[in-house]
Amino acid sequence: MKLSDIAVVGVGVTRQARRLERTSLDVALEAAKLAVADAGLTFADFDGIAARWPGPGGTVFLPGSADWAGMLGVPVRWIGDSYPQGVPALLDAAAAISAGLCHTVLITGGQAGVLGGGRVASYTQPRNEFVEPFGAFTAAHFALVAQRHLRLFPHVRQGAAAIAATIRSIGSANPDAVLYGRGPVTAETVLDSPRVVDPFRLLDLCLASEGGAAIVVTTVERARDLPHRPVRVLGGGMEWVRQQYVDAVRYEQVWSIGADAAARAFGMAGLTPADVDCAQVYDVNSVEVARQFEALGFCDVGEGTDFAASVGIGLDGKLPTCTDGGLMSFSHIGWGAPTLKIAEAVRQLRGTCGDRQVPGARVALAAGAGSGAQYYNLVLLGTD
Repeated sequence: MKLSDIAVVGVGVTRQARRLERTSLDVALEAAKLAVADAGLTFADFDGIAARWPGPGGTVFLPGSADWAGMLGVPVRWIGDSYPQGVPALLDAAAAISAGLCHTVLITGGQAGVLGGGRVASYTQPRNEFVEPFGAFTAAHFALVAQRHLRLFPHVRQGAAAIAATIRSIGSANPDAVLYGRGPVTAETVLDSPRVVDPFRLLDLCLASEGGAAIVVTTVERARDLPHRPVRVLGGGMEWVRQQYVDAVRYEQVWSIGADAAARAFGMAGLTPADVDCAQVYDVNSVEVARQFEALGFCDVGEGTDFAASVGIGLDGKLPTCTDGGLMSFSHIGWGAPTLKIAEAVRQLRGTCGDRQVPGARVALAAGAGSGAQYYNLVLLGTD
């Protein structure tokens, strides 16, 4: 069975908000129900799971008796336990289905009730001896990379602000986005926003919000009997330098991370970057978006912001990017955020995005993580 014989057949996204009076388990379960219903299936129809919640194939948030197996009441044949969200979970599920270990996989996760009243989300500041005592957090790791790049290419600063403004403006027009109505945004607005960590201003950075996201994966053969046309997995790849947010990043090691994964993904799919109709890149910050354009082969090093300006990354551009408003405006739900990227890519390929629909979209790219995290992953999805 080829990778392209595997398809995403269901997506589920809960309400996204800055704060929800719920639990992470609750929103993960709701997202799962939405995705399974969207696929025209029931929980009894799947036999594999990758879930960011308590139980096998998930994470124990706090000691307790809750687990997904008991809640759903169904035995499974396969669990994804290494990185149970986003692209890694999707590629793991595709491999498991291709190997005959299972036939239909549910991927679900999210977060709620974990942000509290603090200014820094807990997942951005791991409690290890190299981070916690010094007050480092996710944006600071990415800032180390961005500072070096801006020293080499000073012109990137204005262009990066324009990238952030474009993505935020897209989200401001999306009624489902956390920052709906908060726009349009200009590059000058971004540059005038409060400084967080040099070189990033507040509007250069993504959100920390709450909600759930899920997808259902199965074979194209099974998908033909389901409500939506299958969205095929055309190619994918992953790269890991080291454990994220522990050792400080080195620009020379991480600026091009994703280049090898992208080359393999495009090679599997028989495509080139020019074939991508929309890009759901991981917009954790403005400079990181430009970096991905360079690493993924859309342009050369130092040209990411120029590329974005020349082709247009808005909904009316040649490469619409983060078409739901991305992590900057739609939502960033911690571990569930990578799955949001796939969900938006699937909806674009189905043609169900309404006012933000990319006309004729047939190939979509979805990605996760980035330079400051020291790992990267991407998948290419397509329709028949």
